[in-house]
Amino acid sequence: MVRIFPLIFVLLWSSAFITTKPIIDNSDPFSALAFRFFFVAIGFYVFSLYLRQSILINKKNVVESLLSGVLFHGLYLGGVFYSISIGMPTSIAALIVTLQPVLTNILSGPMLNEKVTIKQWIGIFLGFIGAALVLGVDIGSNIPLLGLIATIVALVSITFSTIWQKKLSNNLPLAVSNFYQALGGCFFHIFVIIFFTKPYIDFTKTFFFAMGHQIFLVSFGAFTILMFLIKKNSASKTVSIFFLIPATSAFMAWFFLNENLTFIDIIGFLIASIGVYIATRE
Repeated sequence: MVRIFPLIFVLLWSSAFITTKPIIDNSDPFSALAFRFFFVAIGFYVFSLYLRQSILINKKNVVESLLSGVLFHGLYLGGVFYSISIGMPTSIAALIVTLQPVLTNILSGPMLNEKVTIKQWIGIFLGFIGAALVLGVDIGSNIPLLGLIATIVALVSITFSTIWQKKLSNNLPLAVSNFYQALGGCFFHIFVIIFFTKPYIDFTKTFFFAMGHQIFLVSFGAFTILMFLIKKNSASKTVSIFFLIPATSAFMAWFFLNENLTFIDIIGFLIASIGVYIATRE
């Protein structure tokens, strides 16, 4: 079962891109994310009770998990949602964030003492080329400066959050760790709402459907699998699977939304798949 976790993760994480736009169309990004992680935190709290896992942990573990949540759920998702909401082209935002495995490989050596081999670098290079082909970035697109800054912040945040999560020495159960991370993300977005933005949510059927998808399939499903993979594998190998997400999202948009799927998309998917295989195989 563990062998197919990366495949399940890619499918679930990629599906989030299908429901992000409907959420942003019906709310401001920070209110939506505060709403999402409030219920995610409750869900993981209930799950912890069901498993009889105490959430009363030492202060050091609480702070570490809250900080991880601020990086993952706050700065990363907040940066992506905000940049798209102010007109950042989705393809360019996605391509910038897709640089995460490259940055993680560069930093995992000095920060985690992980040895990144030439084979892994070849796989990373192919993975990025494949993802770039799928995204098909329009160089002439109008890029808002704040959107670019927010996306770069998101890239740095998810990179350091991955390394930070791998570096944590505690052995917290996933449900407890995820509870505090969701809480950290929720607190971050509430802070942004109070001091920097005017909150609003239009509770339409579309919003509830899209939000339900991101809570149950992405936050409960994909994120839990990601935390498991980071704990069990090296950070550099784990993040390589992110190169498959743009192509998988394109296939999903073609299948569910009748969006165009080009020959270049298919070639990009094949190149990215080969790259991920090279980078992650033993």
